[in-house]
Amino acid sequence: MHWFQDFISAISVVLNGIPQGILAMSLGFAVFPTTFSFVFASAVNGTFGSVAPLSFQAESLALTGGLGKDMRERVSIVFFGSVIMAFIGFSGMLTKIVDFMGAPIMAGMMAGVGIMLSRIAINMVKDDKQVGIISILVAGLTYILTQDLIWTIALSVILSSCYARFVQNYEQTLPAHITARKFTFYKPKMSFNILRGALSLACLNIGANISYGLITGSMTGIKPNPVDLNLLTSTQALADMGTSLLGGAPVEAIISVTASAPEPVIAGIMMMLMMAIILFTGWLPKIGKYVPSTSIAGFLLVLGAVVIFPADAATALGGTQIIIPAITLVVTAIIDPFAGLLIAGILKFLLPVVGFGA
Repeated sequence: MHWFQDFISAISVVLNGIPQGILAMSLGFAVFPTTFSFVFASAVNGTFGSVAPLSFQAESLALTGGLGKDMRERVSIVFFGSVIMAFIGFSGMLTKIVDFMGAPIMAGMMAGVGIMLSRIAINMVKDDKQVGIISILVAGLTYILTQDLIWTIALSVILSSCYARFVQNYEQTLPAHITARKFTFYKPKMSFNILRGALSLACLNIGANISYGLITGSMTGIKPNPVDLNLLTSTQALADMGTSLLGGAPVEAIISVTASAPEPVIAGIMMMLMMAIILFTGWLPKIGKYVPSTSIAGFLLVLGAVVIFPADAATALGGTQIIIPAITLVVTAIIDPFAGLLIAGILKFLLPVVGFGA
């Protein structure tokens, strides 16, 4: 029966990934090239026995969509962000960065990201108040009753989309590049906004790879934690680097219940191959044309305001030295994760010099 438990855990993560894949489409990312990110990550995990799979991640998608003004900017942000992460992963710098910053500062950044996601959700509701309010109400009620993000995202997206389809007669025509079963090359460009976006995405992924990767590893019950953070970072960077140039969506570290399956490596590979099949066959765009982007608002609000912010803010502000973590939180929420960590690094160096405790 082990295979059945592996299969069920994989299906549950796929259900979580589909609505976030729809979010990726709403931002203009193509689904066909993203197939190969999942295939590549499956091959790496199978080769090295990694229990931490990759999938669509709402945080990185929302950040990229918010900072990139058009499709070419978003592609460039993902590409250059993945170049930065590849250097960090292959050089083994990830743990060194975290050791220098410290857990409270990294938690402050993630708490700021929680506020960013909440703000994005509220802005989505302004675009379609009826669908957005339904999404938020369903997401909030579902999470209160179940404490389960999979049910939260599934029910809030499905019910708000049903309202949009059957009450508002919603149906969108997706741009050809999103649904095309071919490759379209995007030449990356550079600007201040793209550099800021790439650095912000890299900072977000540093925090996400550590927190989500280690949480996933802890689900295995194996001691010490079996997740190789440098391998996870390198895999995610290479997967994004190639497909981003073809308009594909980024795939990042996630909290995956496949790690609690009897065979966590196999379950994670099954999940990623299922996602690859869904993208390769074109099933996701067929579903996506009936799903408004606003339907994800409830999930983003719960994720940001209820799941991410309280836990990370408590870690950031729970110690004796809270000034820098607090500033990191605020700057990240107002500007972006890179600005938050940059200010934190500067203050971490300057405050002791002037004799001011942090």
